[in-house]
Amino acid sequence: MSVPRHRILALLQTQCRVFNTVYNPTRLRTGTRILHQRLKGAAVASYYPPRVGTISQLRALYPDYEIDDEQEEDWLEHLQIARSRGKAAPKKKKTAAESKKFTKRK
Repeated sequence: MSVPRHRILALLQTQCRVFNTVYNPTRLRTGTRILHQRLKGAAVASYYPPRVGTISQLRALYPDYEIDDEQEEDWLEHLQIARSRGKAAPKKKKTAAESKKFTKRK
């Protein structure tokens, strides 16, 4: 004597509710197995050393060494050339007296 299919499905549904699993009578691939796994990103990330992204971070890590930044040197050279030609940004005014707004023209 065989048990009717709807009784087996009802039992399976109750079992899934009790054990907190997914009810999937058609056995479709839903990806729940992967979604229920523990995340392993922190464990993998802790294996590798911390990333150093910029020259300033590298200088902070190793203050005893002199680390050259070619891009920064090129930029400073570019600014110096622009200043010599009079094309650089103007100096900032430190007081209200130096500002154009408060000086009267005669």
